[in-house]
Amino acid sequence: MAPSNTSSTDGGSTPARNPGPDGTPAGPGTHPVDELLPPVKLVSTGLQHVAAMYAGVVAPPLIVGAGVGLSPGELALLISASLFTAGLATLLQTLGVWRIGARLPFVNGVSFAGVAPMIAIAKEHGPKDALPVIFGAVIVAGLLCFLAAPYFCKLIRFFPPVVQGTVITLIGVSLLPVAVNWARGGSPGAPGFGSTRAIGLAAITLVAVVLCNRLLRGFWQQLSLLLGLAFGTLIAFPLGLADFGAVKDAKIFALPSPFHFGAPMFDAAAIASLCIVMVVSMTESTADMLALGKIVEREADEPTLAAGLRADGLATALSPVFNGFAASAFAQNIGLVALTKIRSRFVVAAGGGILILLGLFPVLGSLVSLVPQPVLGGAGIVLFGTVAASGIRTLAEAGMESSSNTILVSVSLGVGIIPIAVPNFYDSFPETVRTLMHSGISAGCVMAVLLNLLFHHVGAARRSSTGDGPGATVPTATPS
Repeated sequence: MAPSNTSSTDGGSTPARNPGPDGTPAGPGTHPVDELLPPVKLVSTGLQHVAAMYAGVVAPPLIVGAGVGLSPGELALLISASLFTAGLATLLQTLGVWRIGARLPFVNGVSFAGVAPMIAIAKEHGPKDALPVIFGAVIVAGLLCFLAAPYFCKLIRFFPPVVQGTVITLIGVSLLPVAVNWARGGSPGAPGFGSTRAIGLAAITLVAVVLCNRLLRGFWQQLSLLLGLAFGTLIAFPLGLADFGAVKDAKIFALPSPFHFGAPMFDAAAIASLCIVMVVSMTESTADMLALGKIVEREADEPTLAAGLRADGLATALSPVFNGFAASAFAQNIGLVALTKIRSRFVVAAGGGILILLGLFPVLGSLVSLVPQPVLGGAGIVLFGTVAASGIRTLAEAGMESSSNTILVSVSLGVGIIPIAVPNFYDSFPETVRTLMHSGISAGCVMAVLLNLLFHHVGAARRSSTGDGPGATVPTATPS
């Protein structure tokens, strides 16, 4: 049956309908999430998602590869593998197989949460065995996530709107420093980092995205991010902030070589470390799915969360076969969905297909890498700020007249901002604590859930008679 012509950009009055068992659109009355857009629109808007996430996908293999001491050629292979496996994981999430995949416009890529533990593993085991040990631990952690998914998703009842709004706000706030560093040039060691040219280029890109969104209409307005990135990149060339060097050195085609760095090795300490990382990633993925469900107006219920976490787990377990790392949600793309109001999961699936092509054709990936970090920074401020704004909107609907909700939000935001404001705050703590608390998203999420338990579950029956219980101001999500 042909998909409906109902627009997915009108704010969404279309009644929600779930996809069929095979994940295909449901026909007339289709929810915008299940709408299949025309090919040109599908590819162009999918490319926007790739542009928004590209830097996040290539950063972990760059850091880990450098820590292991890979040659430039091996490093390029590791990056291509990460792009390829991110594409596979994204297709699994958006299109779904059986009860695997959230079937939401949900982008998956390489989890940054595992970078520090993987660097520690590399230092302990040396260059020769580092990647095989890391890959073995990633496989086990992925299987743990897959098996735990139907149990972990039951935590949804501890994510009422006040917790969801707090976590969504923290997702945006925690990503904004990333955009600011991009705007300055990427990292302190990069040439021209913090220069007036870099910051000026970021400002030009920011203005271009805002003006495109304000002045253009329809399809072109939805491409405001891509147009802003293209304009910023063109400006970067005469400023000397972009060049074609990466394109000249890139291979045209390269098939992924299974276990290129050796068969996986299984070390108990490494497995324990990455299993903790996976639990943190599951917490963040759950929060991201809840946030995305709010934005696309399709509730992320227990079955959806379980299917999404299974996709995370399966993609993570399979990723090392192709020399990739753990896969998890990319929060920055949630901001793109909110900004463009294009809710179709097939758009993100098209982005997943593009990622696979970038992995198979390194020369294409090098073209995307032409976009300078300051240009990404200017666009990122819009993207990540949009996520924070979505969280604030959710909080406004959560009953903030309750004193307990006010305390919950204020303390959770404060705890979540600690690792953002002072990244080395937890350096003297045990590794398990550092892994959990290094991310403002996971730190704030844990605190919000604990305070929600304290205020709205412990002794809830007694407090409900006073009007300050969950029944009065905090409607909790009911598992289906």
